[in-house]
Amino acid sequence: MTEQTDPWLPAKQAFAQGELLAYPTEAVFGLGCDPRNESAVQKLLQAKQRPQEKGLILLAADYSQLVGFVADAKIPQDKRFSVFSNWPGAVTLLLPAADNVPEWLRGTHDKIAVRVTAHEPARQLCKALGSAIVSTSANLSGQPALTTAADVRETFGESIAWVMDAPTGGATKPSRIIDPLTQEIFRD
Repeated sequence: MTEQTDPWLPAKQAFAQGELLAYPTEAVFGLGCDPRNESAVQKLLQAKQRPQEKGLILLAADYSQLVGFVADAKIPQDKRFSVFSNWPGAVTLLLPAADNVPEWLRGTHDKIAVRVTAHEPARQLCKALGSAIVSTSANLSGQPALTTAADVRETFGESIAWVMDAPTGGATKPSRIIDPLTQEIFRD
């Protein structure tokens, strides 16, 4: 009997070693890494040429993967339905950041951008890793976001350790970004 190999093993190894991953999201390819690994996050910011001050989005398979990053107790009871009714889906929420979330992840903000995705390839990746992942569009800062694995490989080359070769979700624009506690829309 042959041993069945874990198809996620290369992604798990890259994630554990602080390397960068690329994967399809609802509209574009995302670049990601372990949100708890500062050197991995700095590597991602450098590859993208993105300033740290902006902060990053965390993508997850379910809310339980975000609990360590969100100050859940600061979400008022009367707002919880409006928060959680957006997920899973292509809506990124700005929620109060847990006290231990470093500036290199949240930028200069006291909130953290988080999303529970409904796009199955990205969901499966987060499930396989057992973790939320950093999620920022796969592009150089100021350039159009990439939408195929081939484009990611061509643009970023060896700086990306693992690329998921799967289609995006077909959305025509990146996820909405809203603050569900104030109803302010940052990207529609």
